[in-house]
Amino acid sequence: MSRSHAIEHAQAQFDCGAFRELLARRVAIPTESQNPARQAELANYLEAEMRPAFEAMGFTCQTLVHAKAQAPFLFAQRIEEASLPTVFGYGHGDVIRGQEAQWRDGLSPWLLTERDARWYGRGIADNKGQHSINLQAMASVLKVRGRLGFNAKYLIEMGEEVTSPGLRELCAQNKELFAADLMLASDGPRLSAERPTVFLGSRGCINFDLSIEAREGAHHSGNWGGLISNPGIQLAHAIASIVSPTGQIRIPEWLPPALPDAVRRALADCVVDGGADGPTIEPGWGEPGLSPAERVFGWNSFEVLACKTGNPEAPVNAIPPRAWACCQLRFVVGIDADDILPALRRHLDHAGFAMVCVTAARDEIFRATRISPDDAWVQWVVASIQHSSGKKPALLPNLGGSLPNDIFTDLLGLRAVWVPHSYPGCSQHAPNEHLPSALVREALGIMAGLYWDLGSGGTPRRAEVLDQKPSLPR
Repeated sequence: MSRSHAIEHAQAQFDCGAFRELLARRVAIPTESQNPARQAELANYLEAEMRPAFEAMGFTCQTLVHAKAQAPFLFAQRIEEASLPTVFGYGHGDVIRGQEAQWRDGLSPWLLTERDARWYGRGIADNKGQHSINLQAMASVLKVRGRLGFNAKYLIEMGEEVTSPGLRELCAQNKELFAADLMLASDGPRLSAERPTVFLGSRGCINFDLSIEAREGAHHSGNWGGLISNPGIQLAHAIASIVSPTGQIRIPEWLPPALPDAVRRALADCVVDGGADGPTIEPGWGEPGLSPAERVFGWNSFEVLACKTGNPEAPVNAIPPRAWACCQLRFVVGIDADDILPALRRHLDHAGFAMVCVTAARDEIFRATRISPDDAWVQWVVASIQHSSGKKPALLPNLGGSLPNDIFTDLLGLRAVWVPHSYPGCSQHAPNEHLPSALVREALGIMAGLYWDLGSGGTPRRAEVLDQKPSLPR
């Protein structure tokens, strides 16, 4: 039995409908971590779906808990031989709210529906579909080879959509248990639906509120206009001091160092394309002198997510007493995450906006991570994917979005390589979440090939230098 047999077995599960049936069962569990009424469903997903799937592959499973987490974690491991490389996997079974009323006619977040060569359902892309693909591929390798040929560890959490409470603390308590040579996981989108992708970290993310409380109550604009300040106007000017009219960040501490050469090389052949359903890229927006791929994967972006002053639904002729904006900074490696808000405070004070209050929206900050595109493990994974798919994978230094990746890289010391099985137009976090069925089938083959190669020898050694490229087993 060979590598090609493992790939064929994984894709045969797609062709015969077995994988669709499995995924439909998982999608049907409404694991909305943002909905307090769904707490029982979070634990049910681990016990009814994940534990049996791992145990069927010879993994030993244990439920882990932490006081900060609203749901338990499931840790599974299969140790075949101490001398073999150990691979750590991660996924999350929680989803955002279903938003049932907003889905197209005939579609439901809790019913896997196939339409126009797409699979629809909440969690199809984020993240039930992605970790289910990986587990099916691993099961196919076991079926064909009779063993993995490497040691496997896997952690499934149920709180990623609410910033992974307790995950950091759990990992800190279990560093030895979670130790591995490589972290191989799947989340987020490919660069495009047709092109396999590898990304090596994620941009950091911090959300914060800007607000002005000028006085008690609104006052008639005819009597008081020109005599008292308007918080809406003040806040608009404060925001304008942070970012230019074309989206260029103006706070020096928020600007990363120059793009490393390895990052520029990796992004040189990456074309950002959201497909027919995606928005049109605006060439004059963002940091000048950078390609679209460099702007979203190699640079920082500031966004105003929401803002309010007065009563937008029913405006009156009165100067509002307050103004508020929800803002966000996504940032790459090279930014001091702990200085983001202090730097903003200094900037606003210097610009004359001491009246603006800066408040962190939540305690947890997603910190930026990135390993070198020249890393030996990275090159090995890219070669395996190209061998399986016949396509040159896009190599992204980091995801444009954010993940709790720093927990795995900085806290656990893992070399994290992500192989996403979604695409930019998947409607993740929106109604009508979906995946193209052809992408699902291709991903099953890619991951079966990767897991086969991990157990065939020739993987990078623990102390291998970063610029050394090991040969891939065939």
